[in-house]
Amino acid sequence: MVNKVLRIILTLTGFLLGFGLALTVENLGVLDFIERDVFLLVSYIVISALVGIIVFILSPKIINLGNSIGSSVESELQRIPATDIILGAVGLIVGLIIAYLISQPIFNLDIPYITVPAAVVLYLLFGYLGINVTTKKREDFAVLTNLFKKSAPKEEIVKKDYPKSRVKPKVLDTSVIIDGRIADICETKFMEGPLVIPEFVLEELQHIADSSDSLKRNRGRRGLDILNRIQKEIDIEVIIHDKDFEDISEVDSKLLKLGQFLNGMVVTNDYNLNKVAEFHGVEVLNINELANAVKPVVLPGEEMIVQVIKDGKESGQGIAYLDDGTMIVVDGGRKHIGETLDVMVTSVLQTAAGRMIFAKPKYMIEQAG
Repeated sequence: MVNKVLRIILTLTGFLLGFGLALTVENLGVLDFIERDVFLLVSYIVISALVGIIVFILSPKIINLGNSIGSSVESELQRIPATDIILGAVGLIVGLIIAYLISQPIFNLDIPYITVPAAVVLYLLFGYLGINVTTKKREDFAVLTNLFKKSAPKEEIVKKDYPKSRVKPKVLDTSVIIDGRIADICETKFMEGPLVIPEFVLEELQHIADSSDSLKRNRGRRGLDILNRIQKEIDIEVIIHDKDFEDISEVDSKLLKLGQFLNGMVVTNDYNLNKVAEFHGVEVLNINELANAVKPVVLPGEEMIVQVIKDGKESGQGIAYLDDGTMIVVDGGRKHIGETLDVMVTSVLQTAAGRMIFAKPKYMIEQAG
């Protein structure tokens, strides 16, 4: 509907341009051979109609070109902070005012072929300088505005003297939303916003929640509940982003594209997505890596009390777990399955999937010593 209206407007504009062209042609004396006013009127109508039809035929391409230019401008503006846009606009206005004041004496000279070009150069130069100076000196302007404010307590002044760091947006993927730990991390204030929830991720969650498979359905509903909790109960900025990449079908690929578009980070617990993101140069926050990083450090020689719950892969091994889920392989622990055992750590193995602890029963080490 919008394209049809734009096409009508462009066609009418074409008719007006055609009429203006016919008027210009007449003023140049090209139509002097037409003696009668009726034929002259017909010439106006023909030229106007011809230009209008040409514009009507070309209007789809003109609209597409306008949409592509508008999208490019919009994407560039989204990457620029709002403060820079405001400062740039103010700087542009100031620069144009200065250019106007300087150009007035030049206009008074009335030198042919020099006055107008010189004025145009002045406007371009001071407009460019106005935008550049204000955006590059934003911190200086922030300090300058503080001088005009009423005196504040010393602590408040110290805080305002330091410019705020720009926090990159965090784009959440489907798996990390369903996982749910992201809500707890946000609640502890260790995660800074804004959190970006793409529309295509919401659609995928909705699709999972409507699945006929009960397990998938429960996972999808859990993800939607987590999002509602983050948005309503946790004090963090949440943005629902409608940017889509229709030429890409995979949700993971769309996430990486959106991360590049917003110059942000992708939050996930998917190991494969983590590797692909590194290849594309997109920063990733992996929840599993965070969980491994905050697990308590265990060193060889430390003692701990564990409960052996099952046998291991190798002969004689038993498996136990810490409260945080870290697996402990107990050498010689197979015969103690179901028992609580005092063990001593022999080595610690850190892998991409997590941390693995190897231990031996304390009594075996004492007997060997």
